[in-house]
Amino acid sequence: MSAVLSHSNNFKRLQARLRGSVGKAIEDFQMIADGDRVMVCLSGGKDSYTLLDILMSLQRSAPVEFELIAVNLDQKQPGFPAHVLPDYLRALGVKFHIIEQDTYSVVKRVIPEGKTMCGLCSRLRRGALYRYAAEHGITKIALGHHRDDIVETLFLNMFFGGKLKAMPPKLLSEDGRHTVIRPLAYVDEQDIDRYARAREFPLIPCTLCGSQSNMQRVEIKKMLREWETKYPGRIESIFSSICNVVPSHLADTSAHDFTRPVSGPTFD
Repeated sequence: MSAVLSHSNNFKRLQARLRGSVGKAIEDFQMIADGDRVMVCLSGGKDSYTLLDILMSLQRSAPVEFELIAVNLDQKQPGFPAHVLPDYLRALGVKFHIIEQDTYSVVKRVIPEGKTMCGLCSRLRRGALYRYAAEHGITKIALGHHRDDIVETLFLNMFFGGKLKAMPPKLLSEDGRHTVIRPLAYVDEQDIDRYARAREFPLIPCTLCGSQSNMQRVEIKKMLREWETKYPGRIESIFSSICNVVPSHLADTSAHDFTRPVSGPTFD
């Protein structure tokens, strides 16, 4: 870690803010309970490094006891530096496991050149991680999605899927076997960027999706950043709306009984 940054008041304030945000999300959504075995999915990116770092910090002072296991899926991408994560995790002293599965070849074979690979890659990765969790008594699967990811997903679903939904901070998998948590749900991506630089995490880029500059998510991210530049606080406001839903003022007949009159003030 950079000596200047790590000992500066700015870094300490940033770390305290991250700890506070993650702790609040864990409390608000009852993410971690006494005796949990929490699998932290580590990709080699800034988000998952930060997630592991903050959870380890909170673990030392948490009112409940829980176990952390860092798990990485080595997808056999060409040039992937397989030593980086094991070396880092050994030095950190955290329990870890590396799953080796050649999903890279599958994705490259199945997805036509120029098409988005993330959908299939994500499904294969999720399957491998769920299998490991089922076989090793994992009670919670922690992912590194942050506040900005959640807001981006909201717009992706609206613009391209015709649905008003985002990423829940906590969910049960479709088969009902796994509880997935997102402890960074309240954390701003810019804070994660700053924290990762200060901690000097050994980042590993994804060569599968990193070159896909025309992805829909990239376009949504660009749109939100432009909004944020022009209207500071807009992303926070949008996220706030996800946490304050009024079903009676939308139009989903399965979410609200419209045979009853809608009451309350309207905003127009």
